Amino acid sequence: MSAIDRGIDPAGTVAVIGTGTMGQGIAQVALVAGHPVRLYDAAPGRAAQAVDGIAARLDRLVDKGRLEPAARDAALGRLTPVAGLAGLADAELAIEAILEDLGAKQQLFTALESVVSDSCLLATNTSSLSVTAVAGALRRPGRLLGLHFFNPAPLLPLVEVVRGFATEEAAADRAYATVAAWGKTPVRCADTPGFIVNRIARPFYAEALRVHEEGAADPATIDAVLRECGGFAMGPFELTDLIGQDVNEAVTRSVWEAMYHDPKFTPSLAQRRLVDAGLHGRKSGRGWYDYAEGAARPEPHTAEPCPPPGKVAVHAGPGPAGELPRLIEEAGITVTREDPAADAPPGGYIALPDGTRLTLTDGSPATTGSPAPGIRFDLALDYRTATRIALAPADTVSPEALASAIGLFQALGKKVSVIQDVPGMIVARTVAMLADFAMDAAARRVASPQDIDTAMRLGVNYPRGPLRWADDLGARWVRDALLGLHQAYPTGRYAPSQPLMRRAAAEEKLL
Repeated sequence: MSAIDRGIDPAGTVAVIGTGTMGQGIAQVALVAGHPVRLYDAAPGRAAQAVDGIAARLDRLVDKGRLEPAARDAALGRLTPVAGLAGLADAELAIEAILEDLGAKQQLFTALESVVSDSCLLATNTSSLSVTAVAGALRRPGRLLGLHFFNPAPLLPLVEVVRGFATEEAAADRAYATVAAWGKTPVRCADTPGFIVNRIARPFYAEALRVHEEGAADPATIDAVLRECGGFAMGPFELTDLIGQDVNEAVTRSVWEAMYHDPKFTPSLAQRRLVDAGLHGRKSGRGWYDYAEGAARPEPHTAEPCPPPGKVAVHAGPGPAGELPRLIEEAGITVTREDPAADAPPGGYIALPDGTRLTLTDGSPATTGSPAPGIRFDLALDYRTATRIALAPADTVSPEALASAIGLFQALGKKVSVIQDVPGMIVARTVAMLADFAMDAAARRVASPQDIDTAMRLGVNYPRGPLRWADDLGARWVRDALLGLHQAYPTGRYAPSQPLMRRAAAEEKLL
């Protein structure tokens, strides 16, 4: 049996320190996997309360038919609250889920190290602190690593197995095998700010906030476009309301500070103001949306019905929107195919009867980014199945031309949201940034490409891994979209990474 196949003993004791929501969830996972579990919390009586909370969780699983009553009873028989760290002496794995404070975690593990055996694995569930720094205070830092579960731990499959600078390879292998035996999907990653998910996911929130701050669209519309056009399960405003604005902003700020204020990770002033106002989302009753009983949910901006054009001219080129001409023909609109003009973008364009050009956003604004200003449309995960599309007209586009473009996409069965002429629009700038962040992380050996895509699909439920998305779009498209954004915002935030630039150059050589 190889080292990677050997986790802790299936009957070995697991200690969980910290009995909040995450601690209880981790304890439940270990219990259901068959381990005896010891619970400890520094607050008197909390561990005993947690036993009651876990029992209630298991009861709900029984009621739903997901757990046999006998299995519940056996699990509860293996669950023991303890009054002090000494009660954790027989643990083979100790996982902490206490407050996100480096000093507190170091103090805990320093005390724990003198209690448990030298063979006991020590794991922190931190989502934002350095695993290396947590281990730095220990006598034997090599046995400490990160096991970052996602909330709710019993339901979400992903666990980031984080190897600190001093973490021994055997310890990381043993932890990986253990969580795999628990039915989870572990991914390996280096100890870098945000690990995989919280590092790479930052643009999903940041770009939506930036679009909103610039007045291009309201939160409900941005959420709808990312869901119904981009294929994401939730929009960033509703998701941060669910996570907690204070929690999400704190993670963003932590990663930004750990990255020495890299502009790519800059936090949002709008979100900071929301946190300062105590509007933390669902848990406070209001965030970007109002969750009071009877409060109406704002509707996304959706254009009124407009008549479609009778015909369009497609000046086709390769690119992510290549399926649109077929969809237009299937909708009964006459399509003529013509060679692109000399000033056409690489992906070509669709010409309305009055000559107005419809082009997939390339990162530049419609008003100033092309020799022939027209109307930009946003990137879609799949133009056939997307139920909404965003349009951004140049300032010079006539109301009649905009109505014709709206009617064209409505004829394809899409709802249409018209937003202000903002560079990169909504989905395109978000996906381009996610893809670039993922390529940069892979090049820096934060994690393997496969583990990066797995983490982003399972950890934040993305419809496609960002590296797979980059493959489908082409590195040149991602690079060019970011270069357009970088020209519009020359702050360094959108400058393409060197791995992306190299990959795009390699693609060009193959043409």
